[in-house]
Amino acid sequence: MIVNEAVEVAGDRHHTRRLVVTCEHASNRLPEPIEANASDAPWLDTHWGWDPGAAAVVRDLVKRKSSVAILSRFSRLICDPNRSPSEPDWIRSDVEGYQLSFNSNVSDAEKARRKVTYYDPFHEEIDRCLSERLSRGGDVLLFSVHSFTPNYMGSIREMEMGVLFDRFDPVAERFAGHLRDHGFVTALNAPYSGKDGKIFSAQHHGHRHGVIYLELEIRQDIIDTPEKVLDVSSRLCDALSDLQIRSSNRQA
Repeated sequence: MIVNEAVEVAGDRHHTRRLVVTCEHASNRLPEPIEANASDAPWLDTHWGWDPGAAAVVRDLVKRKSSVAILSRFSRLICDPNRSPSEPDWIRSDVEGYQLSFNSNVSDAEKARRKVTYYDPFHEEIDRCLSERLSRGGDVLLFSVHSFTPNYMGSIREMEMGVLFDRFDPVAERFAGHLRDHGFVTALNAPYSGKDGKIFSAQHHGHRHGVIYLELEIRQDIIDTPEKVLDVSSRLCDALSDLQIRSSNRQA
């Protein structure tokens, strides 16, 4: 395991399995010198601060699959690893109308510091792990894991799993079918759509390295206890084993 200020690498980065996993919103940690005040703190525990349960699923999954995962070690409210720095919500000043004290009037210098200290090292580690895996040959699936709240601003989400994609439609459809076979209520491009540019990290690295990529969204209430995490991870592992990645699916 590799752990530093920006990233955790779990599993074996020298593995030969086809899977490389990322978890962009693994942590709600605020690294020093950034500090939250008493009113900010509750927001860090919500889906605005991180993706609850996602990191636990990822760590168990890579153990089962003998593969590797790259997990963030900073809250998405510091800067969002699943956004381009050019996007206006890369650093959010508010959530649901609440003004975050640590993101109020962030200077250009502080934005640059956060990018160099947290954002860039996270993405550089993804590049490093993908390059190492590709050097050993064979096809690779870049698999980004997230979680979503069952109730978003009053909108109830019935699906348990969402498979997000922008290019590899046949692979996504087959994978969704395998998830359904293993008991998950599964939707395609929901609760967000990869075709609307909502899978930045997977898309960016997938294009850069020429690998197949998908993002998985898991509803948070089905992974909110250790027992549920193990159950979901086990069935997810089986669904991934059922998915056969073939070179003919790869697009330039």
